[in-house]
Amino acid sequence: MLLSSGAQMKELDRVAIEERGIPSLTLMERAAQGIVQEAVRDFSQPGQAAVFAGSGNNGGDGVAAACLLRQAGWTVRVFLTGSRERMSRDCREMAAWLTRMGGELEDFDPEDGDQRAFTFAADLLIDAIFGVGLSRPVEGRAAQAVALLNEAPGLTVSADLPSGLDGDSGAVLGCAVRADKTITFTMKKPGHLLGEARCGAVTVWDIGIPRDLLADWEGPAQGIDPAMIRKLLPRRPADGHKGTFGKAYLLCGSAAYTGAPVLASRAAGRGGCGLVTVGVPAAAWGPVAARCLEEMPQALPDKDGMVSKNALPILQEKLFTADAVLIGPGLGRGREVEKVIRKLVETCPGPLVLDADGINALEGHIDSLDARRGRVTVVTPHDGEFARLGGCAGERSLDTARTFAAHHGCVLVWKGHRTIVAAPDGRCYVNTTGNSGMAKGGSGDVLAGLLTSLLAQGMEAGEAAACAVWLHGTAGDLAAAERTAYAMTAGDLIAYLPAAFRQVTE
Repeated sequence: MLLSSGAQMKELDRVAIEERGIPSLTLMERAAQGIVQEAVRDFSQPGQAAVFAGSGNNGGDGVAAACLLRQAGWTVRVFLTGSRERMSRDCREMAAWLTRMGGELEDFDPEDGDQRAFTFAADLLIDAIFGVGLSRPVEGRAAQAVALLNEAPGLTVSADLPSGLDGDSGAVLGCAVRADKTITFTMKKPGHLLGEARCGAVTVWDIGIPRDLLADWEGPAQGIDPAMIRKLLPRRPADGHKGTFGKAYLLCGSAAYTGAPVLASRAAGRGGCGLVTVGVPAAAWGPVAARCLEEMPQALPDKDGMVSKNALPILQEKLFTADAVLIGPGLGRGREVEKVIRKLVETCPGPLVLDADGINALEGHIDSLDARRGRVTVVTPHDGEFARLGGCAGERSLDTARTFAAHHGCVLVWKGHRTIVAAPDGRCYVNTTGNSGMAKGGSGDVLAGLLTSLLAQGMEAGEAAACAVWLHGTAGDLAAAERTAYAMTAGDLIAYLPAAFRQVTE
């Protein structure tokens, strides 16, 4: 899925207008057609519409949409939230069209009871206050218009991006419209994925940007979609054997956490890996072995129910023969186990995934991660773990993810509602699958096992991470569709992995 930054979209518009000779008003009219066509799908007959327009070209899109709605028989009022003196040339042209049609561009007055009453009675609300170029907090009349749009009960449709949402990061700039639908142009922006909760259903509308301008497109990130996964997943030769499909070694679990190694190792098996071995402290071996039939549990020397330093010689031998290694789920926290983890992080020669307590052991010891520069390392933190790694405790952003991955020479899987994958070479992916039912203990263990499985099969780390998060989220969506987000469990993600794979392999 192609994504564009705000700056890139402005440049595409410029090239189309100045170098390809497409009139800017033509692009604006096509944008308005998309807004209206998608907005009126929910209505069987014309009704009442309130359009909130800024003074820039996004506002021009909204005024043009108002003209088309009037032509279709709608009762429309247009409220200008910006300054008349600062209206763009194209916005003025559309305002003149509105006047010729008998309409009026009214200055928005938050104290005007008549405007407020009309807005609350409107069936359709169009937000065309700000577009993707916004980079400052929403203030003044614009902020009051956003508040009114969020209070009014009508169907809210945003032009290009909900006003107040940063198009590049999805961050809310002071306040933002909460849209039911968003009609964006040419391609999605990162903010549509990262700020999805405010965008509603997003439709991409073609306004006529020449397609050759999008050839070999390199945006700020790539949205992970089925076409991408279908292309990246490794093919399985018909004459392959266990060794062909890789050997994964998982160091997981403790006496207190026996479920994590089971979930992670089962997910690794479902992910296509040929051989899966899961090392657990001896105190956890019985419960784990009883539930792992296809995977191979290995009992390790332990202390206080956790892996001890006496396990190091065994582990170092195992790590040298594995095609990919996972360290972390359910290992617990303690001085000795954390020293063992850091030693393994520094010495493991092959692809390594760090999750959960494997990440926690690096708190205050990020040098252990840095020592792996030049080797394949994937870290999979949620927000709290990322902050403990020295990342960022604030807004999630592509720039923050990309900077961390480059600085530490690792692939970052920053888990969240829309998981971000960043590679040290600057590549960034944003996942498009998943739901709130996955916000339960054990879901991360499943992802870690699946990712390790794909690495063991020889996939490049950034691509393996992108595939893993999409498949994991798709399994979650399939589980939620049948079992609901309330009732689904982490184990259901494993059960639905075959169906997720089927979507991209058949």
